[in-house]
Amino acid sequence: MKEVLLNIFDRDLSKLKNEISAFRSEENLWKISGDIKNSAGNLALHLIGNLNHYIGAVIGENEYQRDKASEFSSKNISRTELLNQIDETKQIVSHVILQFPEDWLSRNYPEMVFDEPMTYEFFLLHLVAHLNYHLGQINYHRRLLDM
Repeated sequence: MKEVLLNIFDRDLSKLKNEISAFRSEENLWKISGDIKNSAGNLALHLIGNLNHYIGAVIGENEYQRDKASEFSSKNISRTELLNQIDETKQIVSHVILQFPEDWLSRNYPEMVFDEPMTYEFFLLHLVAHLNYHLGQINYHRRLLDM
């Protein structure tokens, strides 16, 4: 299961990099319109914060301090900086999952996230789904707003 998780997170964080890189205009990363309230750049920051918190800080016990509000309020961060943060997140996720004992996947995740206990396996799969949900939004934003 660890190998599967490693491959999926690596694949999908690479897709995130590709989506951010595919924007023709860097300023369009921060564009919103109508009912689109979160820009592609803010969704990318949210994914970076989410994975660094739940995998890096909680599982990996690193020093990451999440500022969820800034994930949605920060603007005009350069594409280069976003791509660097995605690369750093890929490294952290890979490192933590490689160090994670496979037999712990059936143990309970130490933080209560959904008002009930869940296993590491369940939550890591949830994080993959969450990543892909927002990855799809970013793709759609790019096709709608990057003209």
